[in-house]
Amino acid sequence: MEDNNDTTIYETQGFGADIQLKAPFGLLIVDLVNGFADPAVFGGGNIGQAIDKTVPLLAAARHAGWPIAHTRIVYAEDGSDHNVFSAKIPSMLTLTEQAHASQIVSELTPREGELVVRKNVASAFFGTSLAAWLTHRGVHTLLVAGAVTSGCIRASVVDASQLGFVPLVIEDCVGDRAQGPHQANLFDMQQKYAAVMKRDEALAKLGIEVP
Repeated sequence: MEDNNDTTIYETQGFGADIQLKAPFGLLIVDLVNGFADPAVFGGGNIGQAIDKTVPLLAAARHAGWPIAHTRIVYAEDGSDHNVFSAKIPSMLTLTEQAHASQIVSELTPREGELVVRKNVASAFFGTSLAAWLTHRGVHTLLVAGAVTSGCIRASVVDASQLGFVPLVIEDCVGDRAQGPHQANLFDMQQKYAAVMKRDEALAKLGIEVP
């Protein structure tokens, strides 16, 4: 995450305090689907790099036995669940259950026992079973990867913090189609809602090795 010349006022007002990152840990991978991997559809920027960085993160989480959840954006074939999100981005309605663009990228294919959340708004938590699923498994600190930083990542992180989980955003495992929103939202999440660290730093801090 880039330095920000305006940090002084945040420091003066007491923003950005450290939060306790403790077990049990869980991993949430948000919307790393074919459509977001493709710059011609919903991708671009550093999303491809985020996918590459997430592959070893997912391997480490599996090796450690953490609860793992993935999300997809899925709308009804007839658009009957059309909402404000899809009104702002009408092409989202093409992300239906069977659409290629809505399928999780092959490098991150979920395994048995991993939750796949279908959503049609930005947050992975709104209107889904995710919070209950994580709570049932005792998750305290939730590592977050995926796309896009300024949209579904931010919305999911804010909801996670409001629901009592401690979000840890993995900086090089989240991506956005534009770097301005990406950097601004990393900064803002670190100041208000989450810890933000690069993958290797985070795994070392948590005592987890990449297999």
